[in-house]
Amino acid sequence: MSAAPGLTRVLTRYADGRSELSLDPDLRVFVTDLVRPYGLPLREDLLAEGAGHAYEELAAGLLAEALGPDEPADVLIQAFDSPDVRPGAPTSLALSRSCAGTPTALALCDQGTAGAFAALRAALAYQRTGVARRAVVVLAEQTTLHHLPPEPVTLPDRHCAVVLVCETLPGEELTVRQDSGATAESAAEEVRRQAKELGEEAVVLLAAGLEVPGPDVVRTPAGQPFTGLWSVLADRLPGWRSERRPVLLADLDPRLGVLSTLTLRAGPPS
Repeated sequence: MSAAPGLTRVLTRYADGRSELSLDPDLRVFVTDLVRPYGLPLREDLLAEGAGHAYEELAAGLLAEALGPDEPADVLIQAFDSPDVRPGAPTSLALSRSCAGTPTALALCDQGTAGAFAALRAALAYQRTGVARRAVVVLAEQTTLHHLPPEPVTLPDRHCAVVLVCETLPGEELTVRQDSGATAESAAEEVRRQAKELGEEAVVLLAAGLEVPGPDVVRTPAGQPFTGLWSVLADRLPGWRSERRPVLLADLDPRLGVLSTLTLRAGPPS
């Protein structure tokens, strides 16, 4: 049986409260520098009370749970949409020290909810070119924005991190696609087409806000715009894999007009 890059582990963790880094005085300086060219006001109330969570604290323990000391990572890609509260050094570099090996550490942002899929595409590319045997994707979002945005944005209800481990699996078929210029109607049609290709046993997991009717459709609850889809996958994938059901994930970022899909034909149960 042939082997190809696949998802071996998907773990998720929620957190409440805040990080001590949210009270770091350098955070105010950092945010001020970021928004000054755009004339955006700070949220002085949130800075004063220390609201927000650091992504390193959210994800470090989850990485240790996902990967054992004898399972080194070759590449670590952190993706996020809502900003971190850690000023200074990139969080991806800090997270690379929370797992075995000395992985190449990258960060990806400013792609809306499509960023999670883009990070997976990059991880799979590293694997397929032979650069990485084990690639790790870290997704994170936290509830606080320390400035007023120029237009309304949707922030998560809770702090959350998700870790996806990409390794070679016998019989696995994992494909990530991204299409620009998508509308709600064209996205729904494309999701139906891909689901039909996967067959009658396929289950379709939709991000909140994407409507595609069907008997085997699982809808992500609202409240976690960046991590919610992947948290549901973490909960449901072991069962779907044991049932040998193909899985289709779909997310439409209406602001960017990007439809992102992931199709997974699972290998043997682990």
